[in-house]
Amino acid sequence: MTSSTPPTTQAPGPAGLPEPPSTLGRLHDIAQRIAANVEHVLVGKPEVVRVALVTLLAEGHLLVEDVPGVGKTSLAKALARSIDCTVSRVQFTPDLLPSDITGVSIFNRNSSDFEFRPGPVFANIVVGDEINRASPKTQSALLECMEEHQVTIDGQTYALDSPFMVIATQNPIEMEGTYALPEAQRDRFTCRVSIGYPDPQAELAMVDEHAGRDPLTDLRPVSDAAQIKELVAAVRSVHLSPEIKRYAVELVSATRRLPELRLGASPRSTLHLVRAARAQAALAGREFVVPDDVHAVAVPVLAHRLVLTAEALAARRSPADLVRGVLQRVVIPHGNGQVSQPVTGPNGRWLRQGR
Repeated sequence: MTSSTPPTTQAPGPAGLPEPPSTLGRLHDIAQRIAANVEHVLVGKPEVVRVALVTLLAEGHLLVEDVPGVGKTSLAKALARSIDCTVSRVQFTPDLLPSDITGVSIFNRNSSDFEFRPGPVFANIVVGDEINRASPKTQSALLECMEEHQVTIDGQTYALDSPFMVIATQNPIEMEGTYALPEAQRDRFTCRVSIGYPDPQAELAMVDEHAGRDPLTDLRPVSDAAQIKELVAAVRSVHLSPEIKRYAVELVSATRRLPELRLGASPRSTLHLVRAARAQAALAGREFVVPDDVHAVAVPVLAHRLVLTAEALAARRSPADLVRGVLQRVVIPHGNGQVSQPVTGPNGRWLRQGR
């Protein structure tokens, strides 16, 4: 899942005993355990699991979009069960109301006052199944939650616990009985993944392992909310050089100039891109971000935010292909703008040579 595996112990200390593993080393170990746990359920999709872990460590939200039956809900539930924290699940339907998600104030006759009954959004991980089957009014109930980690009911604001992550699944918008997510809603999802059909070997392994029992019933937590908060804090400290910052801004800006698009990526997507790149670097065991980290997360972070023109839709252009084209055209950063100089990390270490 990662390009390098950092050691879990350092050189022996003065007493001859090994020092405790570094934060990044423990992050790598915990991430590997979570990934292995999820892969017991979602067989043969390590890249999808990687993006899910990147989203979790980047304090983001994940949108899983694909046709029915490929494991969208299984991915969401497996990731939620792998972490010992509060989890809630919402089955989105056309008759669902916003208060069914955020909560409602109920009059208490004994106290002669209104009491707030929190909804399922008050959990560390919220699994929203088939989010595009709910009406736009109900979908909008998640806007404040996802962006500001709070809920406002009857003029009163309630903070959500940390970590907080929404994992939503949806069927393609051309399916019957669905409502397309508005641009403002899609923009709040840090990453989008499509699981796709498994290859024959993975599907055969799935039949052998899962045909007689539900793999989710045997899944046990391998981490908890406190550990995830600690790992998120470690990801925030990953070094981001000025060259990488400018590179991220140039990539996002380039999408706004594409003639195939009616709407390019937003400034919020720039923030999500650098956060995801930091998480990707941490999963690789590095304390600094390199251009390859940006490349590894660019398509999941940017593609779902792009709105194609009618001509591009008629030509069957793919937002993911447009993002890949931008990655090929935008010059990879090098120190002081010189092609011969590599990007440097916090201690002047070599990051990447020109190609």
